[in-house]
Amino acid sequence: MAAVAYLNWDGIAEQAIEFYSEALQASEVKKVKFSDFPQDPNYPLPENELNMIMECSIEFAGGKIMMSDILPSMKRVTGELVTGNNILISIVMDDKQTLGNYFSNLSEGGYVIMPLSEMPWSSCFGMLVDKFGVVWKFNRDADRFLDQVIASK
Repeated sequence: MAAVAYLNWDGIAEQAIEFYSEALQASEVKKVKFSDFPQDPNYPLPENELNMIMECSIEFAGGKIMMSDILPSMKRVTGELVTGNNILISIVMDDKQTLGNYFSNLSEGGYVIMPLSEMPWSSCFGMLVDKFGVVWKFNRDADRFLDQVIASK
């Protein structure tokens, strides 16, 4: 089993899917819109919501992120969407070239918090905020670092 980052959007999931699929060189993208399901005639969705993303998964380099739109008609139940720094996506991989490519691609339109560089805990570490406000952490040696620190206790 794997933990998967799940991102909710306020009607811009389609744009985010395009961006992340390209930036992460996705191997597979699956998406379902609300219009792909038969509508309950007693509670039909407004026309503007039918084209929104109900569920999406983007697979890349052995990882996966998922996302969907929060329907305006559901906000009385779900509450308003708030973008914040309490959720981030961490990419841990040995391939430094691919890590660098992802970092470069995802930083377009966003900003770099910490450029990719060697740190005491990693031979390649960096952080950025992408153009959608999502925080990304990149770490080439996370597992080795954890193992070393735990073993030295």
